[in-house]
Amino acid sequence: MMSHGVSRRRYLQVISAAPAAAAWQTSTDEDRERRMKWWREARFGMFIHWGLYSVLGRHEWVMENEAIPVAEYEKLAARFRPKPWPAREWAALARKAGMKYMVMTTKHHEGFCLFRTETTSYCAPKQAAGRDLVKEYVDAARAEGLRVGFYYSLMDWHHPDGAHCRNDEAARRRFVDYIHTQVRELMTNYGKVDILWYDVAWPLDAEGWESLKMNRMVRRLQPDIILNNRSRIPEDFDTPEQRIEASKGRYWESCMTMNDSWGYHRADDNWKNPKQCLRQLITCARLGGNFLLNVGPMPDGSVPPESVRILTEMGAWLSRNGASIYTAEPCTLTRSNYMSFTRKGNTLFAHVHYWPGSVVTIAGLRNRVLSARLLASGTPVKFQQDEFRVRFVGLPEAPPDHPITTLAVECDGEPRQDTEHVRVNRPRAGV
Repeated sequence: MMSHGVSRRRYLQVISAAPAAAAWQTSTDEDRERRMKWWREARFGMFIHWGLYSVLGRHEWVMENEAIPVAEYEKLAARFRPKPWPAREWAALARKAGMKYMVMTTKHHEGFCLFRTETTSYCAPKQAAGRDLVKEYVDAARAEGLRVGFYYSLMDWHHPDGAHCRNDEAARRRFVDYIHTQVRELMTNYGKVDILWYDVAWPLDAEGWESLKMNRMVRRLQPDIILNNRSRIPEDFDTPEQRIEASKGRYWESCMTMNDSWGYHRADDNWKNPKQCLRQLITCARLGGNFLLNVGPMPDGSVPPESVRILTEMGAWLSRNGASIYTAEPCTLTRSNYMSFTRKGNTLFAHVHYWPGSVVTIAGLRNRVLSARLLASGTPVKFQQDEFRVRFVGLPEAPPDHPITTLAVECDGEPRQDTEHVRVNRPRAGV
C-alpha cells in the first residue's frame, strides 16, 4: 500500500491520467456485470498484509522508510518462520466477522514472494519458511467458503531492475518479463482466483508495464476474475485507500486499516473501535461500494488480539443485522446527527450509532411508513408520522443492540429524504 511518506497526490494523478478509451478495455461491460455480481452483493472483505516486514514490526514500508540496504533486508528471510497453517485462523476469523472474501499480499513492495516461483529464490518455499504460504491461504479460504483474492505489488524494491527500468530499456524488458511471469504463475498454479489486486505501478506507465497484454493474459487464464485499477488501466473497480469515496459510474472498494499500519507494527496502538469500523462499512454499503478491512499478522502469522476483538464484535453485529449490508443498494438518505442509513428495495435501515433514548426521529422522509421493527430481534416498533418527520416511539431508554441499533423501516416506495422541504414549509412561530 501507499506509504504516508510517498506522494499520494502524484500517484493518484498518474492513476487518473490512465487511458480510459475502449482500446484499453480487456472485457465487455456485459461480461463485467456477470463477473461482478457476487462482489456487489458481498460488500465486506478481509485484506491481509504479511511479509518480511512483519519480522521487524515497524510498518510495511520499513525497508524504504529506513533506507535498509537490500543485502541487509534479505537476511530477514532466514527469520521468517511462520507457525503451521496460520491462514486457517485468518479464514475462520474472516468468516466469523461476516466477511465474504479475502485478499492476501502474495508479494509486497519488498519483493519477497510468499508463493512458489521459478523466477527467484527470494520466496517463502525456498527460504526458511520452506512452504508455499499462498497455497496455504488459498486452501484455508476455500475451506471456509470465502472468495480468494491475490494482492500483487508491481513496484519491487528488491529486483535490480525495479528502479532502473524507467530509464533503461533493457532493464525494463527484463523487469516486465519477470513481473508478467510471476502474474502468470499466480493465475496458473492455484486453481480459480476471484480477485487480482494490483498495487503501486511505479515507475512505469501502462505502456511500460504492458498492462493490456498482462491483463488479457490474466483473463485468458481466469475468465471469471475481477481486476482492480492499479495496473494503470481502469479495469473492473476503483480502490480509494484510507478514505471512503464513491466513484461515479464505476464499481469501487474502500480499503482501510484498523490502526495506522497495513503490515504488523508492534508500537502502533491507534486502534479504531468496532463501532467506527461498522460505521465505515455502513457508509460503504450506503454509497454502493465495498469495504476491505485490513489485518496485519505478526511474524508467526497470528492475528493481533486487537484485530481479533474488533472483527469478532463486527461479526456478532452482522450476524444480527447483516440483511442491512449484504446486497444493499445505494441509499440517498444522509441527514441525521445520530444515525446513518442503508437501503434494500423499499426497506430503509436506520443505523442508530448514538442512541437518543425512547424516541428516534427521521426528518424529511417523503415516504409513507408502512411498518417498522428492530432488525436484530424483529420486535415491532410503533411510529408517528406527519409531513415533516417520522418518530419511532416506545423504545427502551438504553440501546437494545450493541454497538449500533438498526431499525428496519418499510416504506411505500424507494426511501427519499428532503430536509429542505422541512426547512421551507414547517410552520413558524407567530411574531
